[in-house]
Amino acid sequence: MSHFSTVKTQLRKKTPLLQALLDLGLCPLEGERMVRGYRGQTVKAEVAVTMTQGGDIGFRWNEATKTYELVTDLDLWKQQVPIERFLAQLTQRYALNTVLTATVEEGYQVAEEKRNLDGSIELVVTRWDP
Repeated sequence: MSHFSTVKTQLRKKTPLLQALLDLGLCPLEGERMVRGYRGQTVKAEVAVTMTQGGDIGFRWNEATKTYELVTDLDLWKQQVPIERFLAQLTQRYALNTVLTATVEEGYQVAEEKRNLDGSIELVVTRWDP
């Protein structure tokens, strides 16, 4: 019996997902990887994070929804924060990285990045037109 759970996300691009995982202090591995769970069970994922405690964390592409789904054994979740908080932090970093990439592509520069006490992030961007 599989213990793996699949959690839907709105994460659509691999590059900001990888950067978000790095921002959270994790070391993501790309390519087809096996995510470990209960009693050595595994499941395939396109992005995986090998964890020293508990089960691994993986992200599997869902062609129907065009999103990366989180796949992990929730019974073995031993991270510092609950899964809901982890997903909130990951989604915030993913959104920030997506915005920063678009900012550069549109010719803007980040003038100020402020982290608020409530955990939100404010950006001020500028662009000089000749």
